Amino acid sequence: MSAVSGEGKNILDVIKEKARAKNRRVVLPEGHEPRVIAAAKMIVEQKIASVTILGDKETIARHAREYALELDKVQVIDPQKSELLPSFAQEFYELRKAKGITEAQAEETMKNILFFGAMLVRRDLADGSVAGSVKTTGDVLRAGIQVIGMAPGIKTVSGSFMMVVPKYRDQVNKVFLYADSAVVPNPNPEQLASIAVSTAQTMKNLIGEEPKVAMLSFSTKGSATHEDVDKVLAALEILRKNYPELKVDGEFQVDAAIVPEVAKSKAPGSEIAGYANVLIFPDLDAGNIAYKLTQRLANASATGPIVQGLAKPSNDLSRGCSAQDIVDTTAIAMLMKG
Repeated sequence: MSAVSGEGKNILDVIKEKARAKNRRVVLPEGHEPRVIAAAKMIVEQKIASVTILGDKETIARHAREYALELDKVQVIDPQKSELLPSFAQEFYELRKAKGITEAQAEETMKNILFFGAMLVRRDLADGSVAGSVKTTGDVLRAGIQVIGMAPGIKTVSGSFMMVVPKYRDQVNKVFLYADSAVVPNPNPEQLASIAVSTAQTMKNLIGEEPKVAMLSFSTKGSATHEDVDKVLAALEILRKNYPELKVDGEFQVDAAIVPEVAKSKAPGSEIAGYANVLIFPDLDAGNIAYKLTQRLANASATGPIVQGLAKPSNDLSRGCSAQDIVDTTAIAMLMKG
């Protein structure tokens, strides 16, 4: 299903237009996968980004012939034979030696396509990595965390979903961001605050709207007392202390967060209540259930998970993804850098 903006434009087309204007480079580490080669051809043809493909050059060349990808239009690097390998291995050793890694282990790790791709991003030789058509989410995130590292002040990697609701009240194709709906099962207050900050930044980078962040709960402004509510309030306190410029409020039940009439009675005086566009769920159960319910019951499109919290973009794919999914995720990754 296509995701469409409030003006009737396909929101992914808008994101691609913005990505073209950035003129950035993506690294696609899984060059042995035919869907990646098919996607690389589309990315180049649509001028969404310049492309670096990693892997064995003969395998990539074979797939390129099959999908009519002109290899002179992309950069191909075999990590195992690259002249960059020694310096990448040395840098990774310096990053991880406190964890007990040896120089030999660092070199072996850097031969891994995901880690090599992440180092290209770390070194600004690429603006973002897109992988996961073959590798697991855990593998993709591990390379991103160990090589690229966390964004300043952020405690955890998380995953948001861009939800486009075809008709919400008097709005057509209303865009919300839901988080965390993919990564952290039971975030503590510090993690919950990080998820809120990361998702607000995603709203700015991708959609260009001012984020209005609602910290969700089964309670609204003290209507219930429970340790789960206390966790949300503790996260809100961290946000207000460390990010005073962020428009955030809570704790809210979801109707108080997005329905102005309900907000007037349940949370009078709040500038966020009734108008939130970033919904932060207290745990992964709630976030995952909510995005799937919205997708199915409201016929909404769900784009994601969009990986957040890293210092530079490293986006994950579903292993069931299509070539078009890789293209769409590349456009998103090119904007996550800001």
